Amino acid sequence: MESVRTDVVVVGLGAFGSAALWRLAQRGVKVVGIERQAIGHPFGSSHGSTRLFRVACMEHPGLTPIAQESLRLWTELGERTGEVYVRQTGSLNVGGPDSHPVAGARKAAAEAGAQTTDLSHDELARRFPQYHLSAHDVAVWDPGAGICYAEPTVRAQVAEAERLGATVFPHTMVTAIDLQPNGVTVRTPTIDIQADQVVVCAGAWLGKLVPGLPLSPRRTPLFWFRPKDPASDAFRLTNFPSFIWEFPDGRGLWGHGSDEDFLVKVGLDGAERARDFDPDELDRYIHPREDIGELAAAVAASFPDLDPEPVKVIPCMVTDSPDGQFLVGRRDERLVIAGGDSGHGFKHCAGVGELLAELTTKETPYTDVSFIDPLRY
Repeated sequence: MESVRTDVVVVGLGAFGSAALWRLAQRGVKVVGIERQAIGHPFGSSHGSTRLFRVACMEHPGLTPIAQESLRLWTELGERTGEVYVRQTGSLNVGGPDSHPVAGARKAAAEAGAQTTDLSHDELARRFPQYHLSAHDVAVWDPGAGICYAEPTVRAQVAEAERLGATVFPHTMVTAIDLQPNGVTVRTPTIDIQADQVVVCAGAWLGKLVPGLPLSPRRTPLFWFRPKDPASDAFRLTNFPSFIWEFPDGRGLWGHGSDEDFLVKVGLDGAERARDFDPDELDRYIHPREDIGELAAAVAASFPDLDPEPVKVIPCMVTDSPDGQFLVGRRDERLVIAGGDSGHGFKHCAGVGELLAELTTKETPYTDVSFIDPLRY
């Protein structure tokens, strides 16, 4: 069995882990990253073409500075690589005046100083005729929002970390994390890695590697659609930007328009999904009645000019925490974790990676992290 010694090991190189590896390497830390699959693989939670990017984060005002830090870091990385990781076309939070998307975005913007614009029902209907609105629907326009490119971003963050000196072991499964008085040993079938600290960002597998965390993996398929009129530009991203829409019954839709070579993405919130499963046993089949029926009916009612039958469906996983906030922080002197993204993590991953690097090197975090401290449980 080969053995390697380093300062920090990052376990899991999806959204959070790839960013942590990059930001640690940026500081000159001797760091090793381990990923059980290929870099940018389709078997976890960070795959597919895009994720929503929002600045006025309805989930918590404290997330806005993290999203802004992600944007800053991705912009700097893009300037070096010549790639675009975020496309800012704005986004809509739609629903009743007191709905979570609308009230939450207003609260986040007010507390974090983010720029937003309220749209009345008539303004929303005039500017975005694709929506079949209820009489109560209004919106908050977030001009700094848009979409981020998922797999290209993960790959770029890992590549930048390697350029800066990080060592990466893809296709390497972690079998145990042994915390010891003077450090940690991360065990795999082929190599043991000894380090002072470990940062575990294993997505749906986080609870398996760090027992005792209140995390619940949830199966969440991703869906793509086409307009009924293939010549129409109504559902291009510039005309149909990213959105979150809550219905009066608590369900809702989210998604964004088509851009370049990908389709219109729409998902359903509030649907019952398999949860608390072993991520190694994820059902990767698509079941037309259970997976598609409810969403297709909602799309038909909400966007009449979209074909309600999806043209592509792939399974994904979300890992929920009890309060819907991340678990990002130190568990003890040897162990730092990041997970529990609860379906809204990717847009924050570069900013979370920066926080993980700061926490690991015992710097002062650039923003308040008390609301995502894993010790709150």
